[in-house]
Amino acid sequence: MLEVACIQFDPRVGDKTYNVEHSLKLIGEAASQGAKLIVLPELCNSGYVFNDREEAYSLSEPIPEGDTTQAWTEAARKHDVYIAAGINERDNDKLYNSVVLTGPQGYIGTYRKVHLWNKEKLFFEPGDAKNPVFHTPVGRIGILNCYDVWFPESFRTCALNGAEIVAVPTNWVPMPEQKKEDLPMAVHLCMANAHSNGVFVAAADRIGTERGQSFLGHSVIIEPSGRPISGPASQDQEEIVYGSCDLSKATLSRTVSERNHVLHDRREELYEL
Repeated sequence: MLEVACIQFDPRVGDKTYNVEHSLKLIGEAASQGAKLIVLPELCNSGYVFNDREEAYSLSEPIPEGDTTQAWTEAARKHDVYIAAGINERDNDKLYNSVVLTGPQGYIGTYRKVHLWNKEKLFFEPGDAKNPVFHTPVGRIGILNCYDVWFPESFRTCALNGAEIVAVPTNWVPMPEQKKEDLPMAVHLCMANAHSNGVFVAAADRIGTERGQSFLGHSVIIEPSGRPISGPASQDQEEIVYGSCDLSKATLSRTVSERNHVLHDRREELYEL
């Protein structure tokens, strides 16, 4: 049984010191409640709504030697946890909207967001690697980032690569025609993809309004049946969503009837355009 926590908070654009220190406080709180996998929002070290690429670059860091990754790695060692968190990555003159995974033994790996949303395309390069799955002592962890969940191929690739749980740091924003009382479409997408791929999904969203852009909260942990086991969280409150995930269900749930398996029944020869 893997104890998971999704941390929902309000990063401040441009204030890395506050963002990282506050994330460390919340990581400690989640660890004290027994969490072993902790997921934080997208770009939670730098903030999200940059004025220009120069500002984005000034708030970026290399991985793993940058201060933020080092701080999260030290927290992972201190608390004996695994942390998946959104980070503004610099690689020479290129920027990536990335997720870093670190654990008690140190830095594990990086995922660079493949599907860039709106003005992200002005600042970041798209990732060009297939969705990695990291084999850790607590489970096989896939990683996606926000807009990636709109693409079923992303979840499917994670499942085919052996993922039992997919961590999703995210900054969900309102979609056209979405009412304030509506459950965000992204939550529905995560639920559907958890079910159709037989994986747990742990999505940590941010809250607040940054330079006029509002964010939706509703962090959630979903089981392979597609049903939330914890959350969705509130729209506008800092909170930590906790869930107990029996990762054996990720394999068992892919058998959906006596004669059906959601991965084995694929007809790849018919899908090519």
